[in-house]
Amino acid sequence: MTRARRAAVSRARKGAAYSAERIASRVEALGKEISRECLGRRLDVVVTLDRGFVFAADLVRQIEGPVVCHFVREDVRDVDQGGHERREVFFGSHPELSGRDVLVVDAVLESGVTQDFLLRRLGESKPRSIRLAVFLDKPESRRVALEPDYFGFRTASKEVWVGYGLAAANGTGRNLGYLSAGATAAARKKGKGRRK
Repeated sequence: MTRARRAAVSRARKGAAYSAERIASRVEALGKEISRECLGRRLDVVVTLDRGFVFAADLVRQIEGPVVCHFVREDVRDVDQGGHERREVFFGSHPELSGRDVLVVDAVLESGVTQDFLLRRLGESKPRSIRLAVFLDKPESRRVALEPDYFGFRTASKEVWVGYGLAAANGTGRNLGYLSAGATAAARKKGKGRRK
């Protein structure tokens, strides 16, 4: 790494809202809490792609007991229904979860619409329990009555968060070990990310 690159990374880390150390400590605590509540039973973890993979990878390593991972990817489409367009969320796969203890893992809970839909769809297979864990909870953006069972951090910021699996509008930054606020929510709408 060049001297200029090291200096840029150092400046970015100093501006980080959540350092790698703080994140690791919080994820470890979440893993212990989830482990206590699972009582050693198998846990089926449903990871939402693309944003949830870094958080999920760290979280499942902190959970004691058997864990089976499933991965789902959302597909948000505008569907024409009788001349009226409406936005619908589709998921590529539906794991068989009947009688299982299920933990849905996502990076950010904002409006809650997508997660609420996913939880209802997964609930159709009659799991024994279903819970939601998110890395970042933004309750002031909520549009449905949904609260996470577990969350890493809660924020009222309308900033776009970059790092720890979350990308900037140009797709970069997911690989950063820390998390920092980058731009306003308005800028995010112009980029690739959709509100969850």
